[in-house]
Amino acid sequence: MGGWEILRPSKFATGAAMSRQLQYTYKNETKTITFSFRQYHSAHEAAAAAEGIDLSDFLKMERQLEVIADGKAVKSHRDAYFNKLGFSKIILLKKEAESIKDKR
Repeated sequence: MGGWEILRPSKFATGAAMSRQLQYTYKNETKTITFSFRQYHSAHEAAAAAEGIDLSDFLKMERQLEVIADGKAVKSHRDAYFNKLGFSKIILLKKEAESIKDKR
């Protein structure tokens, strides 16, 4: 890609990793995994990795699409591709809110 490197959070993030819970449905089976932006660029990548799916060709196409299309087109392409793979829902679960009193 002409000497340019796409930086992922794992290459420049410092400090402790903030992990979240990712819930996805793959072939009608709902699963929950631990997710961190330090390890994966997106929730979609994490879900595919958990199922052992190689996304290298898809990621190349997505990068090319990002250059020429708006965000809606990229999102539409991603959603259609993951639906074909068998994913019907990929969401980050809300963080557990800490009480201010718990920190005192």
